[in-house]
Amino acid sequence: MKRRRQEELFYAAERAEAPGHPFYKRLNETLEAAGFDGFCEERCQAFYHDRLGRPSLAPGVYFRLQLIGFFEGVDSERGIAWRVADSLSLRRFLGYGLAEVTPDHVTISRTRRLLDTDTHQAVFRWVLERLAGAGLLKGKTIGVDATTLEANAAMRSIVRRATGENYREYLAKLAAADGEATDPAALQRKDRKRNKKRVSNKDWVNPHDPEAEITKMKDGRTHLAYKAEQAVDLDSGAIVATTAHAGATGDTTSIQQTLPAAGEAVAEQLATVEQVNPAGVEEVVTDKGYHSGATLEKLDEWGVRSYISEPERGRRKWRGKTKQQEATYANRRRVRGERGKELLRQRGEKLERPFAHQFETGAMRRLRVRGLEEVRKKLLVQAAACNLALLLRTKHGAGTPRGLAEVAQKLCAAIMGLLAALLGPNRPDNGTDRPIRPAPAYPVPPRALMPSALRNRGLDTDC
Repeated sequence: MKRRRQEELFYAAERAEAPGHPFYKRLNETLEAAGFDGFCEERCQAFYHDRLGRPSLAPGVYFRLQLIGFFEGVDSERGIAWRVADSLSLRRFLGYGLAEVTPDHVTISRTRRLLDTDTHQAVFRWVLERLAGAGLLKGKTIGVDATTLEANAAMRSIVRRATGENYREYLAKLAAADGEATDPAALQRKDRKRNKKRVSNKDWVNPHDPEAEITKMKDGRTHLAYKAEQAVDLDSGAIVATTAHAGATGDTTSIQQTLPAAGEAVAEQLATVEQVNPAGVEEVVTDKGYHSGATLEKLDEWGVRSYISEPERGRRKWRGKTKQQEATYANRRRVRGERGKELLRQRGEKLERPFAHQFETGAMRRLRVRGLEEVRKKLLVQAAACNLALLLRTKHGAGTPRGLAEVAQKLCAAIMGLLAALLGPNRPDNGTDRPIRPAPAYPVPPRALMPSALRNRGLDTDC
């Protein structure tokens, strides 16, 4: 038993000295070359004390942990802590040795609550500055879209705002007023017979997360949710701004916060980067959910050309709304033109792809935090990670560990295909006349032909 333990420690130390996962090695080089840890320490200096408090988590390590949640597809901070403790590559990425204890989920959550939203916003802008320096930010044409994220609160826990009674107590009160039975089966039958619009945000709230609102999700289910809206540069796919709102906030209301944030982000890069459009944001492209006369009038006042799909509303009445009429007709002409059609086609590609990266692959479709401010922090770090993936994908051809693994598999498949073509399909095997069976479409690469960085470890997790 003692000898076996010594062998385990020997091989663990040997792996710790070996180079980490190639993706995280490139990501670490990119962050260190730009001074990421120094920037985070300088920005977060006001939140730390020299002597008081428990041992703290370094700001750069905290933000790296949040980035790991995106790249590894882990949806909770408890899962991030477990994943880091289990992976040698992630230990090396964070700067932890084999004998050191990695941060637990309590420390990560406490640090997130300690750092304010402006600090997370500063880190997001820092990553955006790196994109602008690499020529991946133009800022002329901005696409705006939103999606709903399921909140960390259950519908069964909602209570009446006025009285504080839960839904079952409310049903029992209605049944007693109508002279009906109040047993569970009778209450369930009464609930089925009621109107479909059973609850509203005006009357009901979840006491554990009051800022989450009752929202109908895209799959038709009703949940307590938040709304994430972001502005994307349609020339490169970079996320320029991201905002968080209550789940039932309308598109015409939320865009009045997101678009100015995108304009400020683009204006910050004008002084240092020449590739950014000197006039700032000039065009905005959205779907028909953002179409309204008031919104088009506001965009016209801001000097932004709108390309917003128009829903079927029938004949409109414009009495006393001259400016809205002019803005609506101008938007209609632009949408029906060739450039408008091209921009609307790009909207489906450039806007939906970041959502898929952040919330599907990045595992953030269901939130694990509560409160609008905490949701904003998570969205800002998730958007920053998505922009880092774009930067790495532009430089190295892969923006995630999974993407790098796919590149390695395609390279090995190409090498095997080339070898199969050189050897020929009819070469005899072992001196016999039996022809060699043709190689499959996606052959599994032999161990000898795999790159040295992938030969002795898994393609995805490196542990």
